[in-house]
This record gives sequence, C-alpha cells and structure tokens, in this order.
Amino acid sequence: MIGLFDSGCGGLTVLRAIRARAPQVDIVYFGDIRNAPYGSKSQKELERLTKNGIQVLQSFGAKDVVSACNSASTSFLEGATRGRFVEMTRPTARAMRLLAGARVLLLATEATVKSGIYNDALDPIVSLTPLPAALLASSIENGEDNAEISRIVSTLFDIVARKKFDAVLLACTHYPLVRDVIQNEVDARWGHIPVLDPADAVAEEVVERFPIAGGGKTTFYISKESAPFQRLVRRLFGARKYAVEVVS
Repeated sequence: MIGLFDSGCGGLTVLRAIRARAPQVDIVYFGDIRNAPYGSKSQKELERLTKNGIQVLQSFGAKDVVSACNSASTSFLEGATRGRFVEMTRPTARAMRLLAGARVLLLATEATVKSGIYNDALDPIVSLTPLPAALLASSIENGEDNAEISRIVSTLFDIVARKKFDAVLLACTHYPLVRDVIQNEVDARWGHIPVLDPADAVAEEVVERFPIAGGGKTTFYISKESAPFQRLVRRLFGARKYAVEVVS
C-alpha cells in the first residue's frame, strides 16, 4: 500500500495523477488540515509535522510514502521513514531537463522558497526565479472563489511583471487546483507560456519505484473536518464513493 500525505487538499492533484497511471494500487491519503498551511511554518515545525504525517500513514498500513508537500524537504523524509519515499523535487528536475536553459518562474510557498530545495534540484538545468506566494495555498485550501484567487495571483505577478519567462512551475500541489486561473494571469502578462504541474512526473516515478498491484482502494484521512476537502474529493474522484474520516 502506498501512503500519500500533504498539508491538506493539494496532494489530491498528485493522487489523481498516480491513479491515472496505476488504477489498481491501494492508496491511503492523509491531509493535515488542522496544521495547514505548511508554507509559512518554521523548518523545525515542518520536520515535526512531516514525521507525524508519515507515522499516521504507517499506522494505516502504508509501506511506501509519497510526500505531496513541497515544503517537506528530503532530509525531513529521510529522518522520518526507513522505507522508500518519493518527494516532489527529484521527479520535477528529471522532467525539467526537457526545458534545459529556460527561464522559469517558480511559484511556491514561503517555506519552499526559503528552503532552496528547488534551486538545489534545478540548478543548473534552468534559470529559476522564485516567487513566494504567502496567501495562495491557504486561499485554495479554504475554497476561495476564482475571482479572489485571480486577484491574489495578479498581485503576486506584479512583483515580477518586468521579467521574461519561458514557463511557470507550480511548486505547491495546491496550485494545480486553480491552474486555469493561473494560466489566464500568465497569458495576460507573458503570453501563452506553459504552466507546469509536476504531478505527472511524480506519478511516473511512483510507478517506476513502488509495487502497484492491489485492488484499487483509496482511503482518505484528514486531521480536521473540511467541507472544501470533501467537495474536492467528490469533484476529482466522483466516479466512485469515498469515505473521508477525521483522525486526531
């Protein structure tokens, strides 16, 4: 069984990509909504929350772990689990080789930008400009409407409006949930350049490295009740019925 964790609903985008490639694998998902967002937390707090998230997954039988939280660094994961794991940056770096030399805007949380994990992974593959987005992930997690998301993204892009980019990389798994809104703002600033979601690259690595046999069961756990999370599960995986259980 594969365990997947995130600070909330963002990891559902990675789960969707894994399901597309491995519909038969059994997956347990943990969204730590009580402590979301992770993007503004200290490195010490992130390390504690990462360890707790993995322990929750292991308690429900997960053998291999996918961290869909970009704020959780590889060092945290190595210290929290003795098993195999896949995080976001290594698969992203492999996929970005197709854009070698490109000018890429990195849209990420404050913690992800501060950690430098994408700079470490992508240098010298591309020329990276990090842009910390203080409110974006939490606004998506809380179910804000597209007009508010568009306003936040537009304000962020004001900071780098005079720069030129060949692509925008979404370095938080929440952001693909509003990819169309972000693409519209990108088009207005820089023309139609690609907005990249690393989820497919992560899913590809999961399928390569982890056993994917099973009955196709998905179990959802969250640390706090969330109507937006429930709605997203129905929206993204509505072909089947899923139970979402709150755990302490």
